Amino acid sequence: MWLSRNVFITILGRSAWSPVNSYNAVLRESGFRPDVIHIFLERAYEKDLDTVVACFQILNESFDVGAEIFPETVDDVDFRTAGRRITELVGQCKQGGDTVAIDITPGRKSMVVSALIPAVRHNVDHVFYLSIDSLENASKPYMMIPLPRQQLVDFNEAGGGDAGDR
Repeated sequence: MWLSRNVFITILGRSAWSPVNSYNAVLRESGFRPDVIHIFLERAYEKDLDTVVACFQILNESFDVGAEIFPETVDDVDFRTAGRRITELVGQCKQGGDTVAIDITPGRKSMVVSALIPAVRHNVDHVFYLSIDSLENASKPYMMIPLPRQQLVDFNEAGGGDAGDR
């Protein structure tokens, strides 16, 4: 029997702080606790992967989250493969009864679009975005950036209804 899980999908892009800070905000502010984390990235950003995974593990320990972390690298600018893989993953998860959250904060626009298409098709439960009013001093840990400058948004809650309605 399949047990439903909380699945968190994020993207590693140009800044290693972006997925880390966004995940920190999700844990602090949303109450969402993943059982599984998938990090999609292009080969160009592999140099930051170990650091991001280590930071996610520290955050997991701090919030008593036992999520397994699965990175998936795609070739640079191979958004078709990324989109196909994210779509397959989201489809499998939703079919299995999982709760799925996608964080679009850290990705380049093309990777974000690759993630949003399956979000809409499969009615994901959460689409998180950590808004920050300026990139000045943004390359710091979440708690070192004044909180009034940051706002975590769940587009599914902010817009009402489910992702398929937008």
